Amino acid sequence: MYLYIKALHIIFIVTWFSGMFYIVRLFVYNAEANEKAEPERTILLKQYGIMIKRLWLGITWPSAILTLIFGPYMWYQLGALPGWLLVKLFFVLGLYIYHFTLHAIYKQQSKGIFKYNSRQLRIWNEIATIFLVAIVMLAVVKDSMSWLWAIIGLILFVVLLMSAIRIYKMLREKN
Repeated sequence: MYLYIKALHIIFIVTWFSGMFYIVRLFVYNAEANEKAEPERTILLKQYGIMIKRLWLGITWPSAILTLIFGPYMWYQLGALPGWLLVKLFFVLGLYIYHFTLHAIYKQQSKGIFKYNSRQLRIWNEIATIFLVAIVMLAVVKDSMSWLWAIIGLILFVVLLMSAIRIYKMLREKN
């Protein structure tokens, strides 16, 4: 039974992350559509609104809830709280906080409130990538991970990711 629960947990983690990655892209497109002239603005906002609502409420939220249901069952099966799992749970808590910030943006954009521009949202989109890397590394490498190298690696990954965003922005503006 444990392996079936583990498989379901992984499946819902994947669909949850997929939803979080795509929802922010839709937020970006929605924010950009809000800056268009009529009638294009109204048409795009309506279409993106439908897509955002279906993705957020039909895929992302259910996946987050099912991940939260199957995860503790696997923890229970371990019968202990190893150090790597405690750190992983810290990142998972951060991921749920990130999820709730996306929900706040969802509610704002649903009401026609655009607090963040497309550039800010593009950067915000990469936060999920940082959580993904940290959580997967902890789940796979577990106790054999050097904490010092893990922290250095995560910092370097963040620097590389932010540099890539900056380079992409420069290339986009050049074209």
